[in-house]
Amino acid sequence: MSAPIQRTMPSDFSIAVRPGNGADLPGGPVHGARRQPMRGFEDTYTDIVDYIVRITHRIWEDQDVGYIYDTYSPGCRLYDDSGLRYGVEGLVNGTIQSINAFPDCRHYADDVIWAGDEDQGFVTSHRAINIGHHTGPWRWGPPTGRRLETWVIANCVVRENEIYEEWVLYNTAAKLAQLGIDVYEAARAFGNEGGAVPFANRNVTEVERLVGGRKPQPYPAADPSAGFDLEHTVRALFHDTYNRRDLSAIDRAYAPNVRWHGTTNRTGYGRADVRGMARNLLATFPDLGMQVDEVYWMGNDRDGYAASVRWTAVGTHRGYGMYGRPTGRRVHLWGISQLYFSAGRIVEEWTLFNEFDVLAQLLRDDPPAR
Repeated sequence: MSAPIQRTMPSDFSIAVRPGNGADLPGGPVHGARRQPMRGFEDTYTDIVDYIVRITHRIWEDQDVGYIYDTYSPGCRLYDDSGLRYGVEGLVNGTIQSINAFPDCRHYADDVIWAGDEDQGFVTSHRAINIGHHTGPWRWGPPTGRRLETWVIANCVVRENEIYEEWVLYNTAAKLAQLGIDVYEAARAFGNEGGAVPFANRNVTEVERLVGGRKPQPYPAADPSAGFDLEHTVRALFHDTYNRRDLSAIDRAYAPNVRWHGTTNRTGYGRADVRGMARNLLATFPDLGMQVDEVYWMGNDRDGYAASVRWTAVGTHRGYGMYGRPTGRRVHLWGISQLYFSAGRIVEEWTLFNEFDVLAQLLRDDPPAR
């Protein structure tokens, strides 16, 4: 279990996504006075949410791809389905490729969860709805003309107008399925072409689930006199559910009427659907171990909380849960969850993980014997 990172968490939603955010006129006026200290940021941005939403709009909607040079550090680190990449040039190239395939794609900011300050740097978790048409070629073939409607999450670390680390999940399998492309065959080809980094080449070996070979213990109890502890609640939920195999932890943490949105545009309603997804993962990877890498949030007990959770998992495909006949291959999963709390319970969840990458790790053909 990772030690928590100390950050300043906003205690309310005064700086948050508002209807209409993102649209502005080229060369238009400043949007208003600064609403929080932002040393080193361009004067046009009023707060960190305004910054994240409007740079996304300028890069993707206005197609000012070169603005990436002004808002990302030269040696930025980018984590996505393809693994870890360094440098701004790869990001510029990937953005042009995507815009060429979906030139009319609109990017609607659905929410931005943030924390930090100008001294610590800011962290942001940006969820966006993407709607457009596939009218250009891409790596999986010629244009299909089909409509795309899906959602993505990008977590960024930014200081003084430059993003220097980004974790982004593009919901790739959902995109392919909507365009009529066989997701499993595309994943196999992606793995065979070297798109998926082999497990042995990833900077991960195991998750500390069984300490010293002993049985997994429940997460330590919270201090009842301390009130609602969001970080403890989140870490206990992930540990008890996925490491302890205690699916009743979901009943304790989620509201009965929770709305759930998952990878590859899965949706659900109620705790049974949340349990079903967790059960499927554990059945697919019976030795799965999971760790929470980062948690930050905004809000308070009265208005509720919005939390961003980034996590890592490792497991071996030995079960029949989600991906057909077991391959016996060991895989690396990572994901981002956005959790919304009211009265201490999760009432809404949006979770993406690297499902297309997982399929590529599982389905790639064995290399020929030498």
